[in-house]
Amino acid sequence: RLPPARDVANGSPSDELTFHDAERLPSPKLLAEVDACWHNASEPQSREWIDDEANLSAEADDAESETPASPAASAEPAKSRIERQALLLEAGRTLTNELDVSSLHITFMSQDEWKLAGELGYLQRTDRQFHWHNAGYETFDDFLGALASRKRKTIRRERRAALDEDIEIEWITGRDITEAHWDAFFTFYMDTGARKWGRPYLTREAFSRLGESMAGELLLVMAKRGGDYIAGALNVIGADTLYGRYWGALESHDFLHFEVCYYQAIDYAIAHGLARVEAGAQGEHKLARGYLPTETYSAHYIADERLRRAVADFLAQERHAVAEDAALLAAESPYRRKPDENPSR
Repeated sequence: RLPPARDVANGSPSDELTFHDAERLPSPKLLAEVDACWHNASEPQSREWIDDEANLSAEADDAESETPASPAASAEPAKSRIERQALLLEAGRTLTNELDVSSLHITFMSQDEWKLAGELGYLQRTDRQFHWHNAGYETFDDFLGALASRKRKTIRRERRAALDEDIEIEWITGRDITEAHWDAFFTFYMDTGARKWGRPYLTREAFSRLGESMAGELLLVMAKRGGDYIAGALNVIGADTLYGRYWGALESHDFLHFEVCYYQAIDYAIAHGLARVEAGAQGEHKLARGYLPTETYSAHYIADERLRRAVADFLAQERHAVAEDAALLAAESPYRRKPDENPSR
């Protein structure tokens, strides 16, 4: 999100974007244009829009923005929204050049935003995540009833096996999350990073700060055996969506990962009337558990023209591969099909 231009020009502290080198400040004209766009978007009838449309990061391509558009924002005239989106996209590209940084990445865009970015010279990327959609289910068994018989039996067998060794599951959220819970979960988090030969980037303090600032929007699904926590998953609770974030375990039990990360998330979403669960990228194994492939969109501006051409060529090939893969995955849907339904759709 771009802060008001006057904050940038005066060098006042900002959590969003701060410049410390006066020689690298954008031009006053550009700042004035962005400032006008910001304040227009801050009016009551459209303030929500800026959160959804301006998730700009010049340093990393893994920033996420999932703020849903409010009914008031949706009522804004389409032409006005497009003009503001275009201005922010142009400003982002200009800022990238004037600040002499290598690139700008805008992730988790709507398809319309993504198309507009492509028209304005951004490179377009598609990817895939797996999402579970709530079709008005009142119980987990209602959800199972929508699946093919073989998939339904498999999930029931996996859920029984996951809890076979006197394992209990707890949902913990809000003020019930204690430092002891974070101690246990941080151990799980570090273990997952170590096993994947990665380097976990969150500190123990980060989880405490999450608990202090947004405990009501966090769900810990914790597995306990013999009085001790042995595994857990951290989810973020959105307005209509549950977002799966991190998972870890100290003991290995058949199907416990599926139970804690996928099935318990579905249980929670049904119990709380959430529209979907987003389980993140990767893992075709999620498909058999009711999570369907969903295309995601991002746009990228690469400052160096030679590198931009090379990346553009790769992305064109990748988009084609993602589309082909999506058709194959759609044919493997675990849901019961209507007699006249084409599995390739």
